[in-house]
Amino acid sequence: MARAVGWRGLGWFWVAVLLLLAGGAGVLQVLGPPRPAPAAKPVPVAASVPPPIPAAPTAGLAQPQGPVPPGAVPPPDPRLLEPSSMFPGGMLPHPGPGGLTPMRAYAAAFHPSDQRPRVAVLLGGIGMSETDSEEAIRTTPAAISLAVSPYAFRPERLLADARAAGHELFLALPLEPARYPLDDPGNRALLTGNPSALNRQRLEWALTRFAGYVGATGALNGMRGERFAAASELMNPLLEEFAARGLLYIDPRPGAPHLPYAFGRSVDVVVDEPAVRTEIEANLARLEQVARDRGAALGLVGEPRPVTLTRLAAWAATLGARGLVLAPVSAIAQPPPAPAPRTIN
Repeated sequence: MARAVGWRGLGWFWVAVLLLLAGGAGVLQVLGPPRPAPAAKPVPVAASVPPPIPAAPTAGLAQPQGPVPPGAVPPPDPRLLEPSSMFPGGMLPHPGPGGLTPMRAYAAAFHPSDQRPRVAVLLGGIGMSETDSEEAIRTTPAAISLAVSPYAFRPERLLADARAAGHELFLALPLEPARYPLDDPGNRALLTGNPSALNRQRLEWALTRFAGYVGATGALNGMRGERFAAASELMNPLLEEFAARGLLYIDPRPGAPHLPYAFGRSVDVVVDEPAVRTEIEANLARLEQVARDRGAALGLVGEPRPVTLTRLAAWAATLGARGLVLAPVSAIAQPPPAPAPRTIN
C-alpha cells in the first residue's frame, strides 16, 4: 500500500514538471526570440593631420588678466596694432595713443640712472629649434634680447615664456646675405633682384608673423643680410617703414655706419664666430673693452648653441664684478643720424 502511494506521488510530480515546461514554451512563442543588445556607437577618432599654419598669428593678442608681473615684458597691446591689408587676419605694429610706440612699450626693464658702461647682447635663431630656444630663455639673463625667426612654427608659447622671463623681442628679417644663394635666407627673403612690390609684400608678411616686438634686425640664423643692406635704394624704404611704425632696427653688420631714419645701432662684435669656447670668451672680452672705451657695446650671437649659452650665462654672472652692466638692446639704441645739410650751389 505504501509503495503504491509513493509511485502515485512521483507520477504527479512529473505531471507538474511537464505542465510547467509546456507553459514556458507557450510564453516564449508569444514573446518571440530575445532581441540582441544594440551595438555600441563607434567613437570618432581625431584626424592625425596636423592643423595648417595660419596665414597670420592671432593668438596672444588679448590683454592679460591683471597687471604684468614685475620684470616681465608686456604682451601684445591691441592699441599698438593695425590690420594688414595684404594678409587678412594679420596685424602690424603701429604707434598708439599718446605717442606710445612698440619700441617703448615692449622694452625690457632697465634703470636709466645706471652710469656703468653698458653691454648688450642680441641672441638670434630663436624659434627654429624649440629645445635650444627653451634653453636660451631658461638659462640666459633677462637683459639679453632675443631675435625670433619669422619662419618659426607656432612660436606663441616660446614668446610668452620669453616675455614672462623679461626678454625683449626682435623680429629677424630674411634679407639677402653676402653669399646668396650659397647662404639661403628662405623662400620669403627680401632680395636685391626682386621687384619692389614683392619685397614690400614679403616685409609685411614678416611683420605679421607675431606681435609684441621692439624692433627688427637683419640677423637670421647666422646670416646678416649684407647684400640687401648695402643697397641703400632698397634698405632706406625699410628703415622709413620701421621709423613710421615706432620700431628699432639693429644692423647685424659689425662696424657698419649707423643707418638713417630709424632708432637703432649696429653690432660691435659677433660673439659666436667661431662657436668655440675659447673664441667665444675672447669675443666677450673684446665686447667688454668696447663698452669701456665707448660707454656701450652690442654683441650678436647668431644661434642659441649649447656651448654659447653656457658661456653667456657664466660671463653675465660676473659682469657686474668687473664694473659693467648687462643691458637690453633697447637701452643702448641711438636716434638716427641727423641728415646732412644741403649745399647750395
